[in-house]
Amino acid sequence: MAWTTDDIPELTGRTAVVTGANGGLGFETARALARRGAHVVMAVRNLERGEPARDAIIRDTPGASLELVVLDLASLASVREAGATIAAAHPIVDILVNNAGVMGIPYRRTTDGQEMQFAVNHLGHFALTALLMPSMLRSDAGRVVSVTSTPRFLGRTVDPHDPSTEKGYGPWRAYGRAKLAAAQFTVELDRRLATAGAPVRALAADPGFARTDLQANSARQKPGLSQRFFDASVRRVGSTPERGALPQLRAATDPRASGGALYALRFVMRGAPVRFPYLSPFLGEKSRATLWTVSERETGVPFDVGEMVRRAQRA
Repeated sequence: MAWTTDDIPELTGRTAVVTGANGGLGFETARALARRGAHVVMAVRNLERGEPARDAIIRDTPGASLELVVLDLASLASVREAGATIAAAHPIVDILVNNAGVMGIPYRRTTDGQEMQFAVNHLGHFALTALLMPSMLRSDAGRVVSVTSTPRFLGRTVDPHDPSTEKGYGPWRAYGRAKLAAAQFTVELDRRLATAGAPVRALAADPGFARTDLQANSARQKPGLSQRFFDASVRRVGSTPERGALPQLRAATDPRASGGALYALRFVMRGAPVRFPYLSPFLGEKSRATLWTVSERETGVPFDVGEMVRRAQRA
């Protein structure tokens, strides 16, 4: 039987955090989780876009339990503030979906000095995951889901000597590097969690070619031929956001989903969400360790999974 949102188990009493929950895949993920009874923390860059999204879910599901938290992944100060706010309000977090992202944009640096695509798609989520991990370790079956995509095959492991790609920047290479990082982070995080005997699993999801604002935003920020091509193509043949969100929903909620696994639509834009091989030569131990070291250094957020698990077990 094909997996659908009808297969999401009852989530009443569970807390889920979804980044970029105001639109696209994040909105559909938040809506589906809320329908099944979860309290959903909608982490959004600004409240002006978050409030209409929250209200739309409430119209769809009267009585939905929702909460807005401001999270700008391009600012580590904002990530720290959001992490502290969520952790203080929710001693237990059961699901974290690292969904928000930017794609194929011109070279830009964040206020912290990092290349924008790597910062938003990976570094901000790395820091948020570390900040929420103590809360997640109190869950009896926590899930961290990070969103990757097919352009990961264009990526290479981050250069520790040039993490902001000052040399030879290309919008798609940088996007591929960021989405490869999501896969590397997932595999390494799950390995560390399993080694420490934690009740939390990390999984990855690939939404395929879904019609969201990601391509349109890319075309607006860098109106090059490739950006316009992908924007036009996804409008014509891309899957709906509802279908594109299925892999991350299955990764986040299916009790049978395996830690470290990647879920994607069977036929990229169509079909049920199924387990897929990563098929990347850059998921080895050395590449994953390099990414982890660079991520801790660039964010200034230590992420010692083993020590976190030991503290949780002593508590």
